[in-house]
Amino acid sequence: TGGHTTEILRLLSCLSESYSPRHYILADSDSMSEVKIRSFEQKRSETFSSSQFTLHRIPRSREVRQSWTSSVVTTLYSMLYSLPLTYKLKPDLILCNGPGTCVPVCISALLLGLLGIKRTIIVYVESICRVETLSLSGKILYYFSDYFIVQWPDLKEKYPKSVYLGRIV
Repeated sequence: TGGHTTEILRLLSCLSESYSPRHYILADSDSMSEVKIRSFEQKRSETFSSSQFTLHRIPRSREVRQSWTSSVVTTLYSMLYSLPLTYKLKPDLILCNGPGTCVPVCISALLLGLLGIKRTIIVYVESICRVETLSLSGKILYYFSDYFIVQWPDLKEKYPKSVYLGRIV
């Protein structure tokens, strides 16, 4: 809550208005991110008058320090909400950066692609604070993302599929 949102909004601030509409998916218990997103979008609308966005909420897939066993159950529960939402939105691109909420959304998008419904490009940007190891979301999505971006050269050495662009947030 908060840190990942700040990073993703920094990335979004570099995107042109052609990346519209934007659909933000956040955990149902995350009120701080909603405030940050609305503030960001308000400022963005001053530059791009046709800027469009929506907020969508799904159950949190994993709490900090939650056990692995119970994380499987809560992630499956989150998938029940993610799959119909992803089907409805049919995104061209998913840009995500690490919160557990992104895992069920990305898996849902992968399922839509496997079923021939919609192919979605998944771009995962590992958080700037991950210097030596990947986050749990990163460890999962490393194998499924189309582009996996790291911000430290040591991670590029450990994970050869990744793309190192330097610090981008």
